[in-house]
Formats: sequence, C-alpha cells, structure tokens
Amino acid sequence: MASGRYTRIDARGKSSNYCSTIVVVVIVAACLVGAWITMSSSVDPTGYVGMSVGKDAKQHIASEKSSREFEDNSGDLPEDSLKGNIEQASERDESDSKSQENENVVQESENSGESGQQEKPEKSGSDEDERVDANKEKEVESAKDEDVKNAEEDSNTGGDETTEKIKQESEENNDDSKIKTDEAEEKSESEESSEGAKEKTDDSKLKTDEAEEKSGSEESSEGANEKIEEVKDETDSQSQEQVSTESESKDKAELLDETSTQTGAWSTQKAESEKQKVSEKSSDSSSEDQKAYKWKLCNVTAGPDYIPCLDNIQAIKRLPSTGHYEHRERHCPEEAPTCLVPLPEGYKTSVRWPKSREKIWFANVPHLKLAEVKGHQNWVQASGEYITFPGGGTQFVHGATRYIDFIEKTLPDIAWGRRSRVVLDVGCGVASFGGFLFDKDVLTLSLAPKDEHEAQVQFALERGIPAISAVMGTKRLPFPSNAFDIVHCARCRVPWHAEGGKLLLELNRVLRPGSYFVWSATPVYRKDDENVAIWKAMSKLTKSMCWELLKIGKDTVNGVSAAIYRKPMSNDCYENRMKSEPPLCQESDNPNAAWDIPMEACLHKVPTDPSERGSQLPAKWPSRLDKTPYWLKETEAGVYGKAAPKDFIADNKHWKRVVADSYMDGIGIDWSSVRNVMDMRAIYGGFAAALKDLKLWVMNVVPVTSPDTLPVIYERGLFGIYHNWCESFNTYPRTYDLLHADHLFSDLKKRCNLKAVMAEVDRILRPEGSLIVRDNAETIAEVESMAKSLHWKIKFTFSKDNEGLLSVRKTRWRPSEVETIRSAIA
Repeated sequence: MASGRYTRIDARGKSSNYCSTIVVVVIVAACLVGAWITMSSSVDPTGYVGMSVGKDAKQHIASEKSSREFEDNSGDLPEDSLKGNIEQASERDESDSKSQENENVVQESENSGESGQQEKPEKSGSDEDERVDANKEKEVESAKDEDVKNAEEDSNTGGDETTEKIKQESEENNDDSKIKTDEAEEKSESEESSEGAKEKTDDSKLKTDEAEEKSGSEESSEGANEKIEEVKDETDSQSQEQVSTESESKDKAELLDETSTQTGAWSTQKAESEKQKVSEKSSDSSSEDQKAYKWKLCNVTAGPDYIPCLDNIQAIKRLPSTGHYEHRERHCPEEAPTCLVPLPEGYKTSVRWPKSREKIWFANVPHLKLAEVKGHQNWVQASGEYITFPGGGTQFVHGATRYIDFIEKTLPDIAWGRRSRVVLDVGCGVASFGGFLFDKDVLTLSLAPKDEHEAQVQFALERGIPAISAVMGTKRLPFPSNAFDIVHCARCRVPWHAEGGKLLLELNRVLRPGSYFVWSATPVYRKDDENVAIWKAMSKLTKSMCWELLKIGKDTVNGVSAAIYRKPMSNDCYENRMKSEPPLCQESDNPNAAWDIPMEACLHKVPTDPSERGSQLPAKWPSRLDKTPYWLKETEAGVYGKAAPKDFIADNKHWKRVVADSYMDGIGIDWSSVRNVMDMRAIYGGFAAALKDLKLWVMNVVPVTSPDTLPVIYERGLFGIYHNWCESFNTYPRTYDLLHADHLFSDLKKRCNLKAVMAEVDRILRPEGSLIVRDNAETIAEVESMAKSLHWKIKFTFSKDNEGLLSVRKTRWRPSEVETIRSAIA
C-alpha cells in the first residue's frame, strides 16, 4: 500500500513548484512538533523513560503490588513510630498506590501508543520531497491515518505482551472486556495521534483493573486451597508463576500499617539493587539449583524413624555404662547428616485434628508392638488401616477425661486452664493425658524416651499432641528453672527416690514455686512390700525437699490413687531442716543452665525477692499471655535494645500484626491443615502468642546461642525448649506441619553446615508441610535454592532492602541414590 502511494507521488513530481514544497515542509514540521509534545507528555516525571514492557514489565507490576502487600521488617522490632498516627501511614501508602497505578498506565501507553508515534515522523520525513502536487495536504493526512493504523496493528501483534495477555484473560473471562478493547481500537484509529495515545492509555488501565478484579473473584470463588493442593507434579517455574498470581490478587490496602518497623519503609522495586532482587534472580534457576545440591537417601537401621542424635548406634556401643539411661540420651554424630530420611511405604497425609486424637493412619506409624502390649489398657489399638486411641492409659483405663476431672476434684486449686496452664507429663505413653487436657485449655508437653515402648512419642505427635523424645538420665532437662505449673507422672517408671533423689530434684528445678507435682503410681495405693518400700523412701525424700503432701485422692472408677505435692514458695523450710540432705546447690550453680549440663543432687533456693522471677505466681490464663512479666526491668535492655518491658510489648504487637496481615492470607499456607508448629527461634514467643486462637500448638525453640528468653515464654503460659540447631532435634521424622525461622539461618551459616540444617528441616517437616523463613536477602536466596533442589514448592518469596520473606512447601520427593550412615548401622 505504501509502495503504491509512493509510486503515484513520484509520477506527479515533475509538476511540483517551489511554493507547494514550502507548504509541505511547514505541515511536516508541525506534525513533528506535535508528535514530540505528545511523546514528552507520556514520559514519567521521575525519569522512568523507555522501560521495556512485556514479561519483565508484568513481573515489575506484580512485584510492586507485593511490595506494598507484604512489606514488613523481617524480625526487628517496631520503632516508637509503631504508636504513631496510622491514618497518616494509610494516606501515604494510598498515595504510593495511586502513583504506582499511574506508572503502570504510562508504561503500557508507551508501548502501545508511543511506538506508533515514533514511526510517524520518520515516514512523514521520508515523504517530504515527494508530496509536490496541489492535493499534497490531503494525501499527507491520508498517509498519517494509514501509518497510525499500521503501527497499532504491529503493536497488537507483538509489541505489547502485557496488554495482549490482559486482553486474552479478559476475553476468556468476560466478553465485555473484548467489546471494550475493540471499541478502543476503533476509536484510536479515527483520532489524532495524541488523542489516540491518551485514549489507549485510559483503556489499558481499564482493562488491567478489570482483569485484576476478575482474577480476584475467581480466586475467592474457587478458593486458594485448590492452588495449594496442586503441588506434586508442578514444575518449579509453575510454582514461581503461582507466587505472582497470588500476590496480584491481594488487596493493596491490606498491609498499610506494616511498614512501621525498625528498618523503616521498604524501598520501591525500581530502587532495588540487583543483589536484592532475589525473587527475580532465582525464578529462572530451578534446574541449576537442583544440580547445585545433590541429595541422597539415608541408609540407617532405624529407617524412616531415624533420629540422628538418638540413633547413633556406634557411639552407644562405646558407652562405659547404661545404668543411668545413658543409652537413651543424646549422642550426636560428629558430622550432622545431609541425607534425607525415607518415607514409610504407603505414607498418607496425616489425619486432621481433632479426629487425629482418636485415630491415625497405620501406614504413617507402622508399629504394632505397643498395641499388643498395651491394648488391654486402652492405650492404642490396631483397627484395619488405622491405629486408634480409645483415650485410656495405665492409670486411666476408662478414659483420660474422667481422670483429669478426678485430679481437679481432689485439689480444686489446680484449676485446669486458669491457674494451671503449662504441664510437663513425664513418661507420657501415647500422651492421651495431654491430648485431652486441650479441652481444658491446658498445654501439656509430653516426655518419654525412645525405648522398648515402640514409637510412643511418634504416636503422640502424629495424633497432634506435643511431645519430645527425652529421658531423665544424667543430664538436666532442656528447660529453664521454675517453669511448669504442674509436673505429672502416671506410672512413669522413673526411680525418683534413687541416688539421693537426683531425678526428683531435677523436677524440683523445673517446677514453679507454689506449684504441684501429681504422682499417680502404684506405691501411692498398693500395699505389697516393694510398693510400700518405695512409698516410704519417697515420703522421706519429699519431706527433706520441703514438698508438702496436700492430698491423696482415690479414683474409684479407674481403681487408682494420686498424691499431690506442692513446692514451697520460701526458703524457710530449707534453712530449718535438721539435716541438709539433699544439700543446697552452690551459689555458682545456675539453675537456668540446662543445655548438656549434668544433674546434681542438690536443691536450688527459691527466689524470694519480689522483683525476681519465680517469687510470684503468674496471672491466670489467658491474661498472662499478653501481660508483661513483672520481673522485666526498665533498667535492663531487651533483645532488640529497648527497655525490657517495652521490648516485650513491641515484639508482641509486631507479631500480631505480621501474623494477621501477612501469614494468615497470602503466603500459600492452608492454616486449617496446620496443627503441630515449631518456632525455631522464638525470642519472646510473640509468634506463638499471635496464633493462640487457632486449633494448634507451637513448640518454641530458643537456640543455645541466642539470648535466654525461654523463661519469658513459660511466664506467658506457653512452652518451649533449648536446642542447638547444628544438631538434630529430639523428635521423630515427619512430625511438624509448619516450621518458622526468623533470622535463624543467617546465624547458623556462621557455625553449621547449612545443608545439614536443611536436611534436618526436611526430616522434621511432614510432606505437604510448610517452612516460613524471614532473613536477609542473601540467606533467603540460599534457602530458596536448597528448597528447589529438594523439589519443594515455592509458595511465596519476596525481598527488599536486603530483607526477605520465603514460604515453601515440602513435597514427597525422595532421591534415588543412597548414602549409608555408618554411625547409625547396627
């Protein structure tokens, strides 16, 4: 068409005259000036000129939305601005949101309209010497119209991938979008170039809004759960694409208040350096990640139940003695394993709480020995493809609920779920006692060794009941002093009276002053010689420890009795004893030192200073959860640098906001399927506190290299444990639904093999379980790379200002290559 026009003008060129040539020059110059003005008006005033639009632009737009939606400090506490004017923050973020929308419109208009405008001056200039007849003005106008039309056709067929994709989505979901698109194109063809560009800009914005609105409505109708379940056969690139889809569908105003943290407001995506764009850098590196980390399957005697620090068979064989249960204690291999534990054959997604309290899949814990030995006591029974739990125990054959009510009836001051909130159950069996105490709003940490009672703690955790594998042997329990409201033992098979009462003295260390020890065992009510001798020895020991025997209750239904003791709240009794047996501990003996510390047969004094922890009972539940511990001093700095009480309050507010505004909606976690949770670096327990209204429990872990804040966690009515993450945790494989790591991995990189840490995370986490990581951008990138190599699904990843948030989901993938762990082979 252009060739024909140019030929016709050449044929008539001989009749041109000087005057007409000047007219042409003037008209063309006017067109150039008009086009230049139009182009200048579409340029971003911040200098954001010539940005390429297409797939990269779409990622840019999605990331900008994510930055507003999930922006939050990755673990530091809010500044004093946390208490500032929220309305001002909202106005500022709303203004930023509008500004970003305008930027998106400009980018699209540059691609669709500007390309045509830039071509027009070139074509007009090339025709200048050829338009020489008397009708040249009319033909110039005709050429302009045709050029605009051609430019738009080029743009629609490949120039603007973002606009085209939006149009395709709109056509699939809404015919009205297609009609508006066609109308807009027709309108742009019939108008001047400047007006056409403006109209196309408005239309692009309209189509974008409609596409986002449609996408949001589809997600709400079909549910985010559908996306989360589709994890088994997806590629890593599809997972990354899902991240962007979920981010785009969120409400922009959801997290307006979440920028008020210590590190200040997050920078824009435009201002990020290449190093900080972890999400973009890692999105296309799936195959490289899988090659960078090579994983193997653990070949060990314990098979799918491998616990590295409890199954170090070679170290156990070298022990000089096992008379104090040394063989049940931790013996970690010199190098933490980096292999992956195999799945049991036929493994299934765990039964959800509360049904899991009554039954679990046999395939997940395929052990029958305990059912054969304890089935008559209603501990556990085999029932087809399930293992069932009638709710009984050795001391409560007719059910835990009746037994729990019996204890409170014996001593009403126990007041389950009000005064007594945190319980330690020693020798727990399958933890039915703790499982049914949930109905009383009581948290029970069940404790039992990995012994001949096959997989009892594994049964407990698969049921959704808190438990750890541990033994009362030669080392202190990994808990602070004066922590538990009640310690319970029902036929726990612990020789409390032996060796000067060393084991009972360890319970005295962790029991809160003024709180109770409930002992339901045969020496309390049986009169044979052995039981009578044990009762006499226990009576002598408890009296010398100044424990007061409050009452012995008889459970006529279960045919058992329970003795209830109380620990003193003063040192008067200790000072007035006729004999100092057991002796008082040395002043240098720190009762809070609990990690890998040998037990001592001595009594720690009770705190008596009113400002000292343990001198007062905590407030009743649930008010104690948010109440600042009375022993936090204004003159002492907290973990984050503020005065300790303010530090605590700020941390509490911070996690409530993060959980409500970020974690609950938008990072790819189905909270209805979450029961067993672990906070791998808990600090004050703010994360666990923010989850209190959900039907779950949180194991708060305080790393041994972190500030000792575990006493604060217990004061709040929560529980936790000390641990060294360079070693394996005392739990069975596949026992937690969600792990949370706040600035943990960046610290561990300095001390541990990070690959071994990820192997441990994989061991603990259930298939389909989630890991949330908050850390610096470099660490986020490294963990994300490892997760991809493990074939995990990336549900959400975001980094800005060198801080990042990552949410990943474990799959059932296991490697085919095998690695034999010599230390774990019998």
